[in-house]
Amino acid sequence: MDDEGLDVSACVTAVHAGDESAARALMAHLQPTVAKIVRANLPRRTSEEDMMQMVYIKVFTRLHQFSGLVPLHHWVSRVAVNECLAQIAKERVRPEVRWADLSEQHEEVLTALLHSEEDLPPGSEMASREIVDKLLEGLSPKDRLVITLLHIEERTLQEVHAITGWNISVIKVRAFRARLKLKKRYDIIIKQLQ
Repeated sequence: MDDEGLDVSACVTAVHAGDESAARALMAHLQPTVAKIVRANLPRRTSEEDMMQMVYIKVFTRLHQFSGLVPLHHWVSRVAVNECLAQIAKERVRPEVRWADLSEQHEEVLTALLHSEEDLPPGSEMASREIVDKLLEGLSPKDRLVITLLHIEERTLQEVHAITGWNISVIKVRAFRARLKLKKRYDIIIKQLQ
């Protein structure tokens, strides 16, 4: 029994038996987990709803593989992450961030970062996030995932391990290399400003 009163084990058993109401209850139970992972790893050309449907299809077609040795949320998280990464790989378009592609507000944020040690001006959060998104687009799906989980969502190494199934050492190395790639891309943009 979890904190919401849903007996997950009984619900999974009922889904195996073909109980549609149990499947709906399980989907409702998993929705926050799936939605959070999809939002964090949404492919550029796929809508959030479509991606969530793809995840649910994968979860329910592979539910027979769920052993119960780990919590269902961990297993579903791994399925969701892998499905998002697979979709991102299908869309594998890695545009280079060019200065000409950035808006005036993006230019102001980057100029402020370049010429000042102070905090960014108020109201620049959206432009800052868009710059980060543009930089992340150039990373491989796995690099983007590790940066998002560790540095944007501020998850621990153990949480990233639970979500991805990757060894802690692999996570550290991938994060280090991804940060180097981000810095290189950022430096290219900054050189265009100078």
